[in-house]
Amino acid sequence: QVQLVESGGGLVQPGGSLRLSCAASGSIFSINDMGWYREAPGKQRELVATISSVNSGGKTTYADSVKGRFTISRDNAKNTVYLQMNSLQPEDTAVYYCKARLTTSMGGFLYQYWGQGTQVTVSS
Repeated sequence: QVQLVESGGGLVQPGGSLRLSCAASGSIFSINDMGWYREAPGKQRELVATISSVNSGGKTTYADSVKGRFTISRDNAKNTVYLQMNSLQPEDTAVYYCKARLTTSMGGFLYQYWGQGTQVTVSS
């Protein structure tokens, strides 16, 4: 069984910062790419940022709307991915979800897991 647990969400004023964390635990052999997505009320879930595995160079991608403001990183020893969010704006308000693609055994299938989500609210 694999679990992804997010933390770090909350209420912040416009221009403020938050740091989200997502820790993966359970029967994990290796984690491939990890990412953050968000879902605002009445909107579809959208990609925020992704980071590839170390073997793939830890390459990052960002949605245009967050480039220059958000930074994704990962700690492979802790099976954790982070999202540093700066200069937050009201339009960043959403539930933020982390996703990980991983294997549970050597040579096993690549499975996709989602966290339960953490609320980020940007308001004065």
